[in-house]
Amino acid sequence: MPERQDDAGWGDFAAAFQAVVDNVGLVIRGKTDAVSQALTCLLSGGHLLLEDVPGLGKTSLARALAASVEASCHRVQFTPDLLPSDITGVTVYHQGSDAFTFHEGPVFAHVVVADEVNRASPKTQSALLEVMEENRVTVDAVSHWVPRPFFVVATQNPVDMDGTYPLPEAQLDRFLMRVRVGYPDRAAELAILRDRRSGLRVEDLQPVLTTDDVLALVALAAQVHVADNVSGYVVDLVTATRSLPGLRLGASPRGSIALLRAAQVQAAAAGRAFVIPEDVQRLAAPVLAHRLLVTPDAELRGYTGEQAVAEALAAVPVPRTLTGV
Repeated sequence: MPERQDDAGWGDFAAAFQAVVDNVGLVIRGKTDAVSQALTCLLSGGHLLLEDVPGLGKTSLARALAASVEASCHRVQFTPDLLPSDITGVTVYHQGSDAFTFHEGPVFAHVVVADEVNRASPKTQSALLEVMEENRVTVDAVSHWVPRPFFVVATQNPVDMDGTYPLPEAQLDRFLMRVRVGYPDRAAELAILRDRRSGLRVEDLQPVLTTDDVLALVALAAQVHVADNVSGYVVDLVTATRSLPGLRLGASPRGSIALLRAAQVQAAAAGRAFVIPEDVQRLAAPVLAHRLLVTPDAELRGYTGEQAVAEALAAVPVPRTLTGV
């Protein structure tokens, strides 16, 4: 994997990025944008929330991404009776050795699929807060580090479906991006049926990168240059969300950091060594919309976080001249 910032290095980054997207696309048909955004989230060092109705391949997308980068993957089915210790692990006393031993939970993997995360209680959902922010779990006052890279992919059904609990605002803010998969078009759905007949499955995918490659790409993406006026553009967009009349809470500085990191990956995936405003615009909604809290009156009118981001993008002037490149 590339370790330098010359043109060849960024070309290698773009080639590696496309190789993973193409590999996942062998089993996730017609969803190139969703796959690209999921990979962008992974290479930004963040976590992903996949939200949509059941049956659209949210879990399969997460598993296919893990298989493509040769990563360990644990899946947790969230249910109302799931306990925090079922996720993080538990310390058990062994009488024979007269000692306490920590037994790791499913969170100890490179990719953790939290399936239907909003079907568990808020207490259990909050068990992910520490590990998503600090890459460690604290049990009985002892910290245990999870593997790197560490990537939580939570799938969520729409909050108006039966048996769901809305995610706490603090946890929503931990997800770098929220992506909606959407229904496939006719050609993609026909390809899904052909794949089903031919037996092509996620388990059949061969990895195209290793976890070491992923860490190298994450480090390289962090070196993508961001001009001062582009950084200012990010800050102005996030600041604009804090004064929109339809919102009771705008994006935090964590949203600014997330948007900038994702834009750096977007630029590197395009083979560029610098971020342009279009990178920021393309990722503004997936990165910021789920961090915004809509007022009750606006929510009754059908106003959404995505609409708020669109208003901010329309209101903030776009920098035309890149300085410091």
